[in-house]
Amino acid sequence: MALCTLALVCCSGAVAAPAVAAPGPEARSAAVPAAAAAVTFSDDFDGPAGAAVDGGKWQIETGDNVNNHERQYYTAGNSNAALDGRGNLVITARKENPGNYQCWYGRCEYTSARLNTSGKFTSTYGHVEARMKVPRGQGMWPAFWMLGSDIGQVGWPNSGEIDIMENVGFEPGTVHGTIHGPGYSGSGGIGAGYTLPGGQAFADAFHTFAIDWSPEAITWSVDGNVYQRRTPADLGGRSWVFNKPFFLILNLAVGGYWPGDPDGSTSFPNQLVVDYVRVSTLDGGTGGRTGTITGIGGKCVDVAGAGTANGTPIQLHDCNGNAAQRWTAASDGTLRALGKCLDVRDGGTGDGAQLHLWDCVGAASQRWALPAARDIVNIKADKCVDATGNSSADGTRLQIWTCAGTPNQKWTFNG
Repeated sequence: MALCTLALVCCSGAVAAPAVAAPGPEARSAAVPAAAAAVTFSDDFDGPAGAAVDGGKWQIETGDNVNNHERQYYTAGNSNAALDGRGNLVITARKENPGNYQCWYGRCEYTSARLNTSGKFTSTYGHVEARMKVPRGQGMWPAFWMLGSDIGQVGWPNSGEIDIMENVGFEPGTVHGTIHGPGYSGSGGIGAGYTLPGGQAFADAFHTFAIDWSPEAITWSVDGNVYQRRTPADLGGRSWVFNKPFFLILNLAVGGYWPGDPDGSTSFPNQLVVDYVRVSTLDGGTGGRTGTITGIGGKCVDVAGAGTANGTPIQLHDCNGNAAQRWTAASDGTLRALGKCLDVRDGGTGDGAQLHLWDCVGAASQRWALPAARDIVNIKADKCVDATGNSSADGTRLQIWTCAGTPNQKWTFNG
């Protein structure tokens, strides 16, 4: 999304990324943080109809945005952003200009609203989500996104930008997730799209848009369906600028380079309706917790023979409660049992590289992401822990494999 915040510089926004079809039923699992997750930010937008947003959580931006050639003027107060009295925030785009606002192209044709949490809330990593119903119509451009809080010092795109959800009106059934940074910004942003099945439109109902963000991976989901994961390996040697605090932004733009301008088919007023925004700890509270990890067939991730020698295979086995099945999700991204780390043999990154136990040495092959979609992802390889051959038999070896969302790649931490 385009950048134009109070006292900050402007930049060009994301452009369309290739759409990814919705995954099949086996790939779908609820991307909901575990109950023990610590909620660090939450706004359910409760309050009387017509009230402005909570000023302790949000600031309202004002002005236009020449960099994207957007057509709206963002207004202050509750003129274009107000609670509806039913637990929603409504951001309204109107084809009017009662304040005689001036835009880059002359007298502004539209008004709308843009909110951010700069100076009020930032997060470094976590599960970030919002439940929203997007507007419908050519030229509409709603977005839920984040910017690095050091933007005032380093500028954009060095600050980094994480677009959790963008929709452009000419693609009613598709949303996009994108990252921007130095050397991969604007039209060069790295991302993908998610398309609803069966010709559905996002404006027809509420949907939940989320990321799971860890030190070396960002995973996007819609209604719990993971459709994209990005790591430093995607950047071709360029800088990964996502290991620092970011703030949240909600806005509804009208027109611009990417969506194009409204036309005679676009209805006004038009609304982005936000049910809630929530940020919680990434791992559902598992950091430092110990418990079993169960997968296909309800079997446990097990250290073969309870061996402690380097190279001891990792397998599936009936759950028996012994120490060989007790895993600790440590804050450094490792998974530990019997005093050693879950490791990919020889640091391999290819499909079929087997898992074993090894001394904890801080290697990338021993770092794992635990997104809420219940994958266990090796950071170095960007591949999922996988039960060989889709088997649940005792002794089935565990390996890494390209993430496909299949049952033999789904795991539950029980601790």
